[in-house]
Amino acid sequence: MASSLSSSLLLPIGSASTKSLCANRQGVCCAKTRVVVPRCSNLEQVTKRLDENYDVMKRRDVMGLVFVASTLFVDSYGAKGAGLPQEEKPRLCDASCEKELENVPMVTTESGLQYKDIVVGTGPSPPVGFQVAANYVAMVPSGQIFDSSLEKGLPYLFRVGSGQVIKGLDEGILSMKVGGKRRLYIPGPLAFPKGLTSAPGRPRVAPSAPVVFDVRLEYIPGLETDEE
Repeated sequence: MASSLSSSLLLPIGSASTKSLCANRQGVCCAKTRVVVPRCSNLEQVTKRLDENYDVMKRRDVMGLVFVASTLFVDSYGAKGAGLPQEEKPRLCDASCEKELENVPMVTTESGLQYKDIVVGTGPSPPVGFQVAANYVAMVPSGQIFDSSLEKGLPYLFRVGSGQVIKGLDEGILSMKVGGKRRLYIPGPLAFPKGLTSAPGRPRVAPSAPVVFDVRLEYIPGLETDEE
């Protein structure tokens, strides 16, 4: 019995010459111990499929590693970019101007608008309804800029006193002279009733929140030509 048991273990896989094995139609042999063993031909096919699946898995792994590496690189680059100092935006009133402005008297109008004249102009004042060209820098009270004509490279043209801009800006420019530069402290009721949404690098302006405008009246199209 010992010799017959040992000889059955030495039989080649898939052999049908022993009574301890049986072949089915699919070419799969079953031992008495009910262990499923593939034939040699089937074993080669299984091995080939395993190799193909392994190659696919390897390609997916490589693609995954490339994706992870690229993501880490972008995140690292973004982190470095986030650490960069913010670009200084052009202003109508620099640091020395801010210091001088501390000694300039504040003027308050009946509407609640307040202003300080940085430079008093020597030209004419704009009549109501006339078009004016003005450069401006709009800020929240903390000094953070949310809009500026200087960034656009051109002065802003509008008809003063016609409701084309916020009330505080209309009122503040009407009493200026060409060549003048003024800081307007505009209270909420004269500012943006609906507020302004935030944008990258620009703060949000809450509805009816106070704002600050630095304004320079550049010229009044047509008026100066007629006077000359």
